[in-house]
Amino acid sequence: MRFQAGYLAASVVLPSLAAALPSSVENRDDVPAHIRGKRSFYSRDGIKRTVFEHEATGAKMDFVTNSGICETTPGVNQYSGYLSVGSDENMWFWFFEARNNASTAPLATFLNGGPGCSSMIGLFQENGPCHFVNGSSTPSLNPYSWNEYANMLYIDQPIGTGFSYGKDPVTSTVTAAPYVWTFLQAFFAQFPQYESRDFGLFTESYGGHYGPEFASYFESQNAAIANGTTKGENISLVALGINNGWYDPIIQYKAYIDFSYNNTYSPLISASQHTSYTNTYTSSCLPALKECSSTTGSNSACENAESTCYNDIEGPISNSGDFDVYDIREPSNDPYPPATYVSYLQSSDVMTAIGAQSNYSECPSAPYNKFSSTGDDSRSFLATLSTVVQSGIQVLLWAGDADWICNWFGGLAVANAVDFDGSAAFAAKEAVNYTVDGVAGGTFKTEGNLSWLRVFGAGHEVSYYQPEVALQVFKQTMQKKVIFST
Repeated sequence: MRFQAGYLAASVVLPSLAAALPSSVENRDDVPAHIRGKRSFYSRDGIKRTVFEHEATGAKMDFVTNSGICETTPGVNQYSGYLSVGSDENMWFWFFEARNNASTAPLATFLNGGPGCSSMIGLFQENGPCHFVNGSSTPSLNPYSWNEYANMLYIDQPIGTGFSYGKDPVTSTVTAAPYVWTFLQAFFAQFPQYESRDFGLFTESYGGHYGPEFASYFESQNAAIANGTTKGENISLVALGINNGWYDPIIQYKAYIDFSYNNTYSPLISASQHTSYTNTYTSSCLPALKECSSTTGSNSACENAESTCYNDIEGPISNSGDFDVYDIREPSNDPYPPATYVSYLQSSDVMTAIGAQSNYSECPSAPYNKFSSTGDDSRSFLATLSTVVQSGIQVLLWAGDADWICNWFGGLAVANAVDFDGSAAFAAKEAVNYTVDGVAGGTFKTEGNLSWLRVFGAGHEVSYYQPEVALQVFKQTMQKKVIFST
């Protein structure tokens, strides 16, 4: 999810790599330096744990194997625990093997937004192996989990988010990227069977910032590894998917106004208010955002833009009626998706089983405040997104059409503004129905390696509302194809 300023809204079955790479072998001189490490085992609270210390990065992974929590499909392994980088910097992860053909299935990660919101949201409320149905206090298997197709990795970043704990040095999207890359380097060293797999990065909301920057950083690191200036494992990035993303404030603050007046459900503001907010956008918000970019993004200018645009547009509209900014069809106290997973994860028995060492916090304010202090929210990642599309990987931009906070009006305008060889053709295309087994689930258009999709009847967390559509578009994108109707 994306925070509002001033408002907090919110897998080959190998039970242990030791069997594949014994400690007596893993540090031999003929083992590449970037995968060398020391492995040890211990028990805590009666739970057996594995520790892997990655020689190249100095990172340490400490995790539990097959906790029995969430994924209960027979023969499907899972791993949960921490990557520690530096002193007292502990990043939580939960990894699930694919339910089908895990030994050959691709690898994908899902990151929630915020900034500072846990990816356990995505795991339990959206596309993970289990979910909570009708407010149940315990989870059940999700038949539309994305690990039906891919090995799935969920990461709580930056540190301080979700189960992650310790010192958080991250203050922006740009400074967050190296930590996730370091995590993946240690992950590949611990689980080398996934090193050469096709890799997909999927994210949502503030992921409109995370997705382009992280993908771009991974590709730049791949280039550095290829030319010998950096040691590490190539990340075989084939796909980037972002739903309901916050990409470009100049485009998307204007979209708040237009969507509020002319969405397909019900108007949230009147015609006169639309005119008034448009004038305010032009006279105050837009100049502040331009100042943020024209001064090469100084922190003070971008902080000012964030507060100006929130106070003049985002805040007033979002508080102008009783609607949920993540699903305008519902009142502001909307109980869906159910938040019962939070109390479940805060249970001491569950925490012990999965190896969690800190209390779960869904969207703590501390990481958000650090991003806010650099004005990160007001910075555009449209140019970075364009370079990722230009690189040739499959890119999917999609959005549930009932979401307000990162609505599809803005998402479509961003997609039409992406600069790549097919820009003009893409922008000129009209969207047509996107179907799943003949049933319309939205409207879409594609050109080259870029796909855009509006999903009918879905709020901010698309996979919760339309899981069948979401699984189909995930599979198609991971197959390195533009999306297509079935």
